Order: sequence, then C-alpha cells, then structure tokens
Amino acid sequence: MDTNQYVAIFGGAAAGSEAAFQLSEKGINVVLFEQNALPYGKIENGLPKWHHKLRDRQEALIDERLNHSHIQFVPAVRLGKDVDIRDVSENWGFSVVLLATGAWKDRPLPVKGIEKFIGREFYYQNALSEWFNNNHDPNFKKYDYHIPDGSIVIGGGLASIDVAKITMIEPVRNALNAKGIPMDALTLEKKGVMPVLEELGLSLEKLGLKRSTLYTRHPIEEMPLTPLGENPTAEELEKAGRVRRNLAEKAMARFGFTILGSRNAVETIVEDGKLTGLVFAKDAETEGGEKTFERVLAPRIISAIGSIPEPIPGLPYAGETYRVKNYETGELEELKNVFALGNAVTGRGNIRHSQSHSRTATGNISMNFMALDDSGYEKLFNAAAESGKQTIQALFGAIDGGARCTLTEIDAINAKVDELQKKAGYEGDYQKWVDAHRPLRLEEMLEHK
Repeated sequence: MDTNQYVAIFGGAAAGSEAAFQLSEKGINVVLFEQNALPYGKIENGLPKWHHKLRDRQEALIDERLNHSHIQFVPAVRLGKDVDIRDVSENWGFSVVLLATGAWKDRPLPVKGIEKFIGREFYYQNALSEWFNNNHDPNFKKYDYHIPDGSIVIGGGLASIDVAKITMIEPVRNALNAKGIPMDALTLEKKGVMPVLEELGLSLEKLGLKRSTLYTRHPIEEMPLTPLGENPTAEELEKAGRVRRNLAEKAMARFGFTILGSRNAVETIVEDGKLTGLVFAKDAETEGGEKTFERVLAPRIISAIGSIPEPIPGLPYAGETYRVKNYETGELEELKNVFALGNAVTGRGNIRHSQSHSRTATGNISMNFMALDDSGYEKLFNAAAESGKQTIQALFGAIDGGARCTLTEIDAINAKVDELQKKAGYEGDYQKWVDAHRPLRLEEMLEHK
C-alpha cells in the first residue's frame, strides 16, 4: 500500500483511536480530529467514576495508540461547526475521511413538553454522567446539578442501572456528610449503599431518605442485562429472564433503589411552571380493556433511554443514523470516500458496540457478550486489542482505492492542521497535552487526604 495517502478521522475514542493506530502502523499518515480536549469519549464521561481503574487502563491504551509519529492530533474541533464535512472530504485533499463521532445526543424522551425542563427538574443521562464524574472537582462549572432524595429514572438497560445507583449514592453521601460522617461515592459504590448504612448502624429511614425508582417500559425479565443469541428458544428466554431478575434484585438490594417494569411515561405533571412528576401507563389492563395510569411525583426526573449520533450538517441521515451505502466498510451515501465507524453507524451509545462495530466494519469481527462489570469490560477490551492486530482488509481496500496526495496537497493539509492546532493551544506533544488536560480524579483526592 502506498504511503502517499492522508486519512482524516473524526473522533478519537474506541473506534477512532483503533482505526488511527492500525492505519499508522501501515505507514499511512493520519489527522485525528477530536471535538473535546481529550480523545477518550465515553470512557471518560460515560463510565461512572467508580470504574476508575478500568478507565485509566483504557485511556492509557488510547494514549499509546495515538502517540504515534504518523498521527497528528487536533483537539477541540467540532465537525459541522469548526470544519465542514464536504469541504474536508472534497477540498482538503484527504484520500479518505473516517467518522468515529460516536453517539453523544440523548435519545429524546417521547413525552410532550418535557424538553423545556432540561437542566431544571429534568436531566438527561449524558450530562448527568459528566456532572457525576466531575462533581468532586470544585472547579467544575459546566453543570450545576443536584440529585434530591426520591428522584426517578426512566430507562431499562445497563446504563439506567448505573444512573439509578447514582440517584441513591448522591443523597446518601450528602446525608452522611451532613451528619459528620465523611463518605465518598467510590466507597458507597464499592461496598454498596445498603451495606454501608448497615455497617454504620443506620438506614434510609433513619436518615430521612426515600428510595429512588427506575421505571422501565419492559418487564424486569426483559431488561437487556444479559445477552441473547439470535432466535432464542423458549427455554433460553426463560433462563435469561431468571438471570436478569436476579441481577436486578441484587442491584436493588445493594443500592436501595426500586425497579418498576411495564410502565411507559406518557405525560408531564406541571405545577406552578415546574415539572413535578410524570404520568405512567401501565401494561396491565382493567377488566374493561383500558390501560391503567399512575401519577408519580418526584423532585427530579432523569432520562436514561440511550444515545444517538448528534446531527451533523452535511451528512446523510436515515432517521437517527447515517445512510450507509456499504455496511462492510461503513461507506456513506452522497459523499465520496467518507466512511463511518462505531456508533455513527449503529446508533448505539455505549462502549461495547463502538469497539465491536469498529472491527465489524473493518475486519468482520463481532463481540457477542455484554460486560456487566470491570472484569467483563476487561475481557472485551483485551479481545478487542487482540483482534486489532489482524489485517482490516475491508477498510484498507477502501483506503487503497482512495486518492493519492501530492506533495502540494500534503503541505496544504499540514498548514490547515497546524492552524487548528494553534487555535486550540496544542503544540504537538500529545502526551504533554493529555496530561495537562486530564480532569481532577476523586481517587487521587482520597489518596492525598
């Protein structure tokens, strides 16, 4: 493969860093554009901060991949705002453009009128996760959030379980600290909220606290907490249902929240201009054949129903995801030599699908298990790293068919890249940059107490 090729990649996390590393190992020059200061995506702000050991290992792996002589890193560049996709793909001179922009937009909660309460009585999961992961830092000012006692969560998957845990950890932590009992989120998650209270001779009732509630559209047995193969048998479905209920009950017992299934949010409850609750439709029907409804009041409502790609001007869409011409390579319709990886194609807002699809689109490798904890994620990432050593014929074939860059085009690309790097304050030392911009870590604060 010729080395007079230049590839642009947008997004530096699971799919993007992998693609950049594999290309650079073949001697292909890469410019990796990242919308944030750091390239870690949801490894940084999607994984709750109690996964800090896993987070650090995976971020170190991304650093190792991107700190390469054939890769130029450009932070703080948002596609569709700072640069235009058609301009980049048609005029800059790149051989190929790869999109690994992920799924950062929360899927809208389909309840009329609820959007006006965002950031007030209503939170979305992505912003909440970023706030929770940084709320120990007194200098973090992006979100001024608070999780009051008795909050409710709308969800159903693993991410909503994490959110439900947060809605118990935060009120309990605050209540204990107010009583002069120092407590941090990492301890409460590691030991469990309820075991910690029992150890202290306390309870939710003694602290004057309620349980938060996770409302799911499906029954608990149908929550996607364990994987199922294609066309499962009745026996497999029954077994999966038992396992899922067992997992859910263990989480409820350790953290004190409640899960209520078969409920769908349908209407807001508003009093004096404030969102005070939701009306839920229950699947159970009355004798007359009508659905039953339940009014639920809560001081805070959090939606954790998933993430979708954020709409980017100039890209072709089919609903929530891109219009793809070739799913093997991720080639997009309407744009020449533009390919999508990971969540940009699948619309899945989690790490598992991002790693998996980046290899499916580049090497036909699939991941068919779900990580429930650090050890599960570790197996996933180790398998992903091993599979990354394989040749990625589909993607390399597409790149090999792309245009070759002349020296004049390469110089022009480098000049534009240099201008964007200077605008961001990036001086070319990747490791120095990420070390300087890494957030304050709670575990480090606790170590130095």
